[in-house]
Amino acid sequence: MATNSQHAAAAPTHDRRWYRLIWAGSVGRLGPGLITGAADDDPSGIATYSQAGAQFGLNMLWTVCFTYPLMVAVQVICARVGRVSGRGLAANLTEVFPRWGVVLLVLGLMVANTVNIGADVGAMGAAAQLVTGARDDTWFTIGAALISLVLQVLVPYRHYVKLLKWLTLVLFAYVGVVFTVAIDWHQVLRSTLLPTIHWTPDTMTMVVAVFGTTISPYLFFWQSSQEVEDMQLKNRVALRDGSELNARREIRRMTQDTFAGMGISNLIAFFIILTTAVTLHQSGMTDIQTSAQAAEALRPIAGPLAFWLFSVGIVGTGLLAMPVLAGSAAYALCEVLHRPAGLEKPLGEARTFYGIIATLMILALAVPLSSLDPIKALFWSAVLNGVIAVPIMAATMWISGRRAQMGRYIASRWQRWLGWAATGVMAAAAVGMFVLG
Repeated sequence: MATNSQHAAAAPTHDRRWYRLIWAGSVGRLGPGLITGAADDDPSGIATYSQAGAQFGLNMLWTVCFTYPLMVAVQVICARVGRVSGRGLAANLTEVFPRWGVVLLVLGLMVANTVNIGADVGAMGAAAQLVTGARDDTWFTIGAALISLVLQVLVPYRHYVKLLKWLTLVLFAYVGVVFTVAIDWHQVLRSTLLPTIHWTPDTMTMVVAVFGTTISPYLFFWQSSQEVEDMQLKNRVALRDGSELNARREIRRMTQDTFAGMGISNLIAFFIILTTAVTLHQSGMTDIQTSAQAAEALRPIAGPLAFWLFSVGIVGTGLLAMPVLAGSAAYALCEVLHRPAGLEKPLGEARTFYGIIATLMILALAVPLSSLDPIKALFWSAVLNGVIAVPIMAATMWISGRRAQMGRYIASRWQRWLGWAATGVMAAAAVGMFVLG
């Protein structure tokens, strides 16, 4: 007969067993798609969604629903290119396009990502300052950049990726904020499905900003390279060189992973717009420029809990997004230069890769620590992203249908239709940026 002490000793093991079961059955099974989607809701993205809700109320909720299938198609294709060919997106681009053209696109990506990282660490520093009540956010900003850099360089990715997956749970703070305020859900549903849109220059600018924030070039390179990294970590071969049964299983896994990751991304974006719409917009506070400013504005309107949840979300999403922003640029440039790349590799085996990451992180600090206007910097970063996204997406769509690189596993019909539709939408958004800018 078991004693009470034996039962007590068995309880932790039982609890750990349930913990492992929950992890293996949910978050642990998701891969690059989860982190890619979550990283899309970085602090600068939060600022854009907050501004959309504050300025236009519920009438911007439709943009999140509209971009979801387009975002899924593009990211599934990027993941497929990496996993089928066994090479990252930039490496595939250099096989069919002039190297100088790919280099220009990658350099544009690096500039845009550097500005984005700077805006993110600045937002994290400002949020930490608000929470702690400190007088200055400088050391918080520098500390955020250093912590992220150390984790990327010194921690093997197989361990680091577990931290990133747990950080995705921080995003649900924005779901929690909604339950601190009263919401007319009937009106929310009506505004989402039947929005009242006045196509003014301000409205067009915001639509372009939301599209550009949601479908970003750095996500293309990151997810493709992460599929390659995951493949190498598990000692597997490219799908075009393996068994058909394994290929079908992996393609199904990538598709489900991407649907889930992009779904979480757009769900959180929906709740951020909703939160600021029913609080800031209804209170007449329509000019929100940064995510930290949105958090501070929520404190007197929605209460301390909403402020805390929003602020914690900014810090958590920043830590999640920075390795994606820096890593995607490093992967792309190293693939073009034929240099070893990978967050799983030790520093001695991938000096160029980690050197690029360190350089981007250090240069990015100039954005929040200098007199440079971060809002203008983000605007021009968005313009640059909008410009380079179109040729990258078009080239990726072409590669995904080439049997020379994809073998039997070219993109499916629905992926091609939605992928080209997304390319057309981003082309229109890029033109809109110039026309309205």
